[in-house]
Amino acid sequence: MGIFQEIIEIQEQQETAALCMIVRASGSTPRGTGSKMLVFPDGTFSGTIGGGEMEHRVVQEALEALKEGLPRMVSYSMADPQRGDPGVCGGQLEVYVEPILPQPTVMVIGAGHVGQAVARLASWLGYRVVLSDDREGFAGEEQVPDADVYHTGAITDLVEKYKIHAQTFVVLTTRNVEVDTAGLPALLDSPAPYIGVIGSRRRWETTRKMLLEQGVVESEIARITSPVGLELNAETPEEIAVSIMAQIIMQRRGGDGEAMAT
Repeated sequence: MGIFQEIIEIQEQQETAALCMIVRASGSTPRGTGSKMLVFPDGTFSGTIGGGEMEHRVVQEALEALKEGLPRMVSYSMADPQRGDPGVCGGQLEVYVEPILPQPTVMVIGAGHVGQAVARLASWLGYRVVLSDDREGFAGEEQVPDADVYHTGAITDLVEKYKIHAQTFVVLTTRNVEVDTAGLPALLDSPAPYIGVIGSRRRWETTRKMLLEQGVVESEIARITSPVGLELNAETPEEIAVSIMAQIIMQRRGGDGEAMAT
């Protein structure tokens, strides 16, 4: 299987890898311009850009790029190992490292008025949308035609069936605390970078207390954002959806939520 076919399969399966390609080579180097390899999160790789110490260093750069989610360019001179060079061939090369990340996904759990509004807005913003509810007739194409995945059932079933990756932003807009506390432990076992729970501060304190009673540790509970969203004094489901998606965009893009004019 060629590397480009592997990339297609990685994207289709919502997996992660880093493409490493020699973009410039001069002098004597193990491989020439255009040589490629894929590095996976566990450090394994497919293809080669020359082997040896240089390739080992590129694998480490690829793993760091996957953590950051950002591409990078690395350069190597291969002349004198005593000064830290990764070889003695005498040449120079540059390697471009680009993370291949899953499509950013918003997983909306609870398909009431707010949940449906969040799903519609997330879809419009270009996110892949997973819409779920434990009640029949709530999470369907008739309610939100723009979602990519529909699920009816418990949160624990949802986590088992659908991959949650480091680009999955989870929003709970469920009808009560019991639904939240039954499903949050499974969500906390996932690599989701954002888990937001709708509700008042009083509702969240009740949820937090119940999670502690279930044995969920404080450090894990701290990963949860609740009440969810930025303070916009939002009232309608659509306005609340804007508040929630604004917070997700802020976290994903590294914003600070301050007014642009300040």
